[in-house]
Amino acid sequence: MTRYFFLFLLLLSTAALADDGSRLWLNYDLIKDAKQRESYAPFTKFIAVSSDNQTLKIATEELQTGLQGLLGKKVTILKTATSTGGILLNVNQNAPSSANISNEGYEIYAEKGNIVISSKSETGVLYGAFELLRAIQMGKSLAKLSITSSPKVKIRMLNHWDNANGTVERGYAGSSMWKWNELPHRIDPRYVMYARANASIGINATSINNVNASSRFLTAEYLEKIKAVADVLRPYGIKVFISVNFRSPRTLGGLKTSDPLDPEVRKWWNDKTKEIHQYIPDFGGYLVKANSEGEPGPQDYGRTHADGANMLAEAMRPFSGIVIWRAFVYNADPNGDRFKEGYAQFKPLDGTFDPKVIVQVKNGPIDFMPREPFHPMFGAFPKTTLGMEFQITQEYLGQSTHLTYLAPMFKECLDTDTYAKGQGSTVAKVIDGSLYNAQYSLMAGVANTGSDVNWCGHPFNQSNWYAFGRLAWDHTLSSEQIASEWIRMTLTQTKQTEQKISDMMLKSHPIYVSYTYPLGTSHMMGESHHYGPEPWLAKSARPDWTSVYYHRADSIGLGFDRTGKLSNALQLYSPEVQQKWGNPEQCPLDYLLWFHHVPWSKKLSTGRSLWDELCVRYYDGPVQVGNLQKTWESLKANVDPEIFENVKGRLKIQEKEALWWRDACVLYFGEYSKMPLPKPLTPPQRTLNEVKKLVEIYHLR
Repeated sequence: MTRYFFLFLLLLSTAALADDGSRLWLNYDLIKDAKQRESYAPFTKFIAVSSDNQTLKIATEELQTGLQGLLGKKVTILKTATSTGGILLNVNQNAPSSANISNEGYEIYAEKGNIVISSKSETGVLYGAFELLRAIQMGKSLAKLSITSSPKVKIRMLNHWDNANGTVERGYAGSSMWKWNELPHRIDPRYVMYARANASIGINATSINNVNASSRFLTAEYLEKIKAVADVLRPYGIKVFISVNFRSPRTLGGLKTSDPLDPEVRKWWNDKTKEIHQYIPDFGGYLVKANSEGEPGPQDYGRTHADGANMLAEAMRPFSGIVIWRAFVYNADPNGDRFKEGYAQFKPLDGTFDPKVIVQVKNGPIDFMPREPFHPMFGAFPKTTLGMEFQITQEYLGQSTHLTYLAPMFKECLDTDTYAKGQGSTVAKVIDGSLYNAQYSLMAGVANTGSDVNWCGHPFNQSNWYAFGRLAWDHTLSSEQIASEWIRMTLTQTKQTEQKISDMMLKSHPIYVSYTYPLGTSHMMGESHHYGPEPWLAKSARPDWTSVYYHRADSIGLGFDRTGKLSNALQLYSPEVQQKWGNPEQCPLDYLLWFHHVPWSKKLSTGRSLWDELCVRYYDGPVQVGNLQKTWESLKANVDPEIFENVKGRLKIQEKEALWWRDACVLYFGEYSKMPLPKPLTPPQRTLNEVKKLVEIYHLR
């Protein structure tokens, strides 16, 4: 066994004392159904692997540990199969059946009384080992098993917004999991668990530090620390990326400029990139936030985003790594529309980026709102490789106190048609590279991990990490299937209980939207902390950090007109999309106020006026949270007591805060509509001023 695997076994033994969530979905508890366990016995007598490769050893040990936990028996490891009835691990570049499988893909099939896991690479075999364990946890038969799978996206990455001081920007699960003060001399066992969890869902890259980057991460002191982490992650198929500060040539190199066209600056980055590869030979590359929210960038010197990205790509040219350049940029223009900023700055640069550059675009045009239309950049950049940036950490989605399953939100974006090359040109086909035959493809997720024992704060937040990885591997998977997998691997093997929890998860995102941002409202959260409602916010350091900038409430109605009167942002989309969203009579209600300023008395497709529909949704949200509580309470006997009490307490907080959102928004918007609540709804028991004081109290925390 590897030395790291001993650390994992130590974690496993302590976790077995109570289900505190630390094992995530790698929960190899004994399958309760004895007949089901017996059905796997003929195929799990041994594991055969002929190579001493470290990744294959990890795959073998994972299978052995998993099978021992699930089936309650020890499975021996052999160099070669001496009989039938075992699991054979096979790396074969030349197998005819693997012609259409990528290097990371795998096949799992029954053959001559054995189960074969085959891939062109050791990492592919590791992915296959996790898939086999998942199949057993899901209760699938092995007798005629046949699975073929390859990742649809090449780079499947977690973006950590972790800082050198141990804090996590937009982190809601404790402090950073990276213990920089201990590295490189002590390897925390959680790094191994983190690697296992990511490998189990096919994540193959991690950006280790905050995009609001400190140049300190490029110093020899920190490169030695990052090397230690990279050494742990490497055998699990995970490459390390570093977020960099564009001003580093000045702050670290003592240069007078960081101009990307300056020869000395280019040489500094070339030398620094070579130095990094001395520590990390398989370095994944750079992630860059530039000229965004005060961060330095090439525009400081009159240069373009392409100039900056291409300079770094030139430094990466001798190596296998790439440059990921974020498109989250916007100007502070009170008369403008942040919705258009990324498109406006990057569209003239289409076709000018180096082939080693991926432009990373958030799923929506504003900033990870609970529901956004897809970013107009997707489908509009045929000559530039675009990657997806989702947010797994729930900055605007209840943070660590609200149950919000995000797979449906991810899917809503991925499955939307851009019509860039006719019908069927989905966002997913843009970012997996298939629409424009891109060399690289990327799906990144802002991580929700932290030092909390269960990794993610809310126990159900683990499902969003899991869902992101599964969709990055295969975006055609359904939200229902992913939820079912996570529940069976984490919470219960009982079908009836699984179905009730799945129903809770699938309803959770629409419920959250109903009491926070119904009908396409957006960006009304508390200032800076982004927690709780503050729809009245009218003054901030920037106009587009206020709430009134987005909702545009007045005596006439509500919503941001993007059809041409206030902004022409709708014109950034294809004609087909414009037709679907441009007519307020036909626009889906979930996007209505994103594109239209609608009169309060306007009758909607539901038969209610805008005001009545808004109120009904705000009031229904807390009621539905109450129903989630009732469902969860009915499962008390079927869920681990520690997890049950944890979720129960958070659901109580969620209900309280859903009422906070309801009262704040209904009372505030009511001052503009001047209309009574629709029957039979009753007015809130507190005044708007009393609700505003709750925000003041939160600021004092």
